[in-house]
Amino acid sequence: MLKKFEVSNYKNFKEPIQIEFDKTGGYQFNAECITDDIISKMLIYGRNATGKTNLGKALMDISFNMTGIPFFPTQKGIYLNADSYKKAATFKYEFQFKNDRVMYIYKKLSEAELYDEELILNGDKIFYCNFETKQYDFNNLNKIEADTVNIERYLQGIDVVNSQEDENQSLPFLRWIINNTALKEDSILLCLDDYIKRMSMLTVGSGGLMRPRRFYDSFYEILDNENALKDFEDFLNIMGVKCELELNSLPDGQMELYFKHKKLVPFFETASSGTLSLINLYRRILVGRNSSMLYMDEFDAFYHYEMAENVIRFFKMKYPECQIVMTTHNTNLMTNRIMRPDCLFILSQKGTLTALCDSTERELREGHNLEKMYISGEFRKYE
Repeated sequence: MLKKFEVSNYKNFKEPIQIEFDKTGGYQFNAECITDDIISKMLIYGRNATGKTNLGKALMDISFNMTGIPFFPTQKGIYLNADSYKKAATFKYEFQFKNDRVMYIYKKLSEAELYDEELILNGDKIFYCNFETKQYDFNNLNKIEADTVNIERYLQGIDVVNSQEDENQSLPFLRWIINNTALKEDSILLCLDDYIKRMSMLTVGSGGLMRPRRFYDSFYEILDNENALKDFEDFLNIMGVKCELELNSLPDGQMELYFKHKKLVPFFETASSGTLSLINLYRRILVGRNSSMLYMDEFDAFYHYEMAENVIRFFKMKYPECQIVMTTHNTNLMTNRIMRPDCLFILSQKGTLTALCDSTERELREGHNLEKMYISGEFRKYE
């Protein structure tokens, strides 16, 4: 799991900002928000334009290193902080896999261009690559049982990448060694690779409530058996959308989903925006490979507050191992009924992230009305 994340000189974050998933407050209630002493369910509040979306994008940046595929549409010219003279953004990830602590640190000149990268395992530097000065240190590859890897082949690969049309594209050594080494099944690198490739982010924009026909067709393929349709129906009912569903084949061979009443009612033409947003959540998260880390930006934008609570409860019950970070403006969710003070955070206009339990001199207890305290200004200096 991810223990800590830090980024600086990225978009609106000029100074370092940290998410400390391993900093818990010792509360005994809502223990489902914590997994192996690491925060697994987190809510982030913040005024408009404090960078909640950018924080998610920064967290997902590591995905590009491992796949070479942009997680988001490339945004040229707005990657680095506009008020900084530093030439690179710095990213620091600290993971915990059983008894192993893995740190992956890198700097980037742009989304695709690395300045340097470093991997540290249990305090030992495994490798360091500086792509600007062409200085490399591969002396501790034996600690990950990769000391027989052909380093010259990697260095030749860097030259090939640099000679191609897009010379601002880097070849991270971490990605290369995972893809070009026969690693054991329990290799720490494979654990790291698996975690990163299962990181995901959902935003209001990426949800896109209006979809082309092919989106519906692909979703119908998922539902085209009795168990899958029942699972989706159960999911909607748990979320508070009381319904029965029916999937039928039309004369032209296409499929159509209906709400089941005395007369069948077309699903997509009549479902509310909140219900449609649940479909995107269901497709991305509940179908197929489970996410390791999920960042949900404005996750409840189309939800009634009770549905938003149901979503959080569902995640806590169904996905205890998945680290889920949700951003919201909904203060109804700032409650000890479903969360706890060490899992509720405020992102300030200054670019700091502070847990509610660290935002006041009071000792916050289960009986405190956190929403009322927030609205009355108890945590204002951290906004």
